[in-house]
Amino acid sequence: MKVFGFAGYSGSGKTTLIERLIPLMRARGLRVSLIKHTHHGFDIDKPGKDSFRFREAGATEVLLAGGQRWALMHELRDEPEPTLEGQLARLAAVDLVLVEGFRTTPIPKIEIHRPAAGHPLLHDKFPNIVAIASDTPLDVQLPQLDLNDPGQIAMFILKSVDLA
Repeated sequence: MKVFGFAGYSGSGKTTLIERLIPLMRARGLRVSLIKHTHHGFDIDKPGKDSFRFREAGATEVLLAGGQRWALMHELRDEPEPTLEGQLARLAAVDLVLVEGFRTTPIPKIEIHRPAAGHPLLHDKFPNIVAIASDTPLDVQLPQLDLNDPGQIAMFILKSVDLA
């Protein structure tokens, strides 16, 4: 599977961009999956539901299955946080896996940057950033992509991973 990532500060537009890219890639006949890393705690379950109660009772994994989707929740308990490689191994085979987060993992990434947000650029700290998508022209040496042109960004990604 080909893997390509996105890095940027919270609120920079990573999720919105990815949401716009997936249909463009699907329209080219590609099967696309996504891994999103978060530094914050999260829960997709709801207190009171059977699955929540099973996890609270101590189940290591709870798999929910239905006619349209299934979801596997795995409680880490005392296990270390999984690596990107470990998560990729759990996915069904697809053409392209998009990754939001995992800044330090050595996969090619586009930095999403909005100067108006007041955050510094990341590409100097993370050598796997291969381009910057911004809503404003920047004075940098990397390829610059228009954050408001998902078609351009999609083509850059697909060419970068030899899927164009």
